Amino acid sequence: MIGFLRGKVSHIAEDMCFLDVSGVGYRIFASSRTLSTLDIGKERQLFTHLAVREDAMILYGFTTKEEYDVFQSLIAVSGVGPKAALGILSSFSAAQLALAIQNKDVKRLTQAPGIGKKSAERLILELKDKLTGIAMPEEDGAVVKPSVDMAELSSPRDEALAALASFGYTREEAEPFLKKADAAATTEELIRMFLKQAAK
Repeated sequence: MIGFLRGKVSHIAEDMCFLDVSGVGYRIFASSRTLSTLDIGKERQLFTHLAVREDAMILYGFTTKEEYDVFQSLIAVSGVGPKAALGILSSFSAAQLALAIQNKDVKRLTQAPGIGKKSAERLILELKDKLTGIAMPEEDGAVVKPSVDMAELSSPRDEALAALASFGYTREEAEPFLKKADAAATTEELIRMFLKQAAK
């Protein structure tokens, strides 16, 4: 119904913000990752989802289309409502969530508020084939940044190492595999090969 809103941020709270759109203040609930990218007084565009209940109409907002798409996938999972979906998006970037699901990492998923073991297993079962197109972490406030500047790296192995570090893997975990990998492999191929091996 409302695809996105563009306006000036007038207030930021723990789980929501007010967006002033031509003099109309919209209350928009958002993940902590989205809220951390906003500044009071600055104009921003938020992709939105309108949840209609018997007693209320609630707007949820996202700074990126990717986060919006993941939210849509999450609320399609049985037992996962908008509030739980925001909790998941506050705990994980889209790339981190996709990785945890690909690795069937129940323990990591249960770190999100309101997600128990059964809910985590349901997320893995229902989303394992739906988040495969998630991009690698981007350099913006909504995702985890690599500890190394990708522009300064000299080889696909170095780039893969930095990207895997942003996923939470240590140098000690990733480096031995990358050293043995095909020297002609691209950065993306190295990352995919490592993640496939890590999921075994």
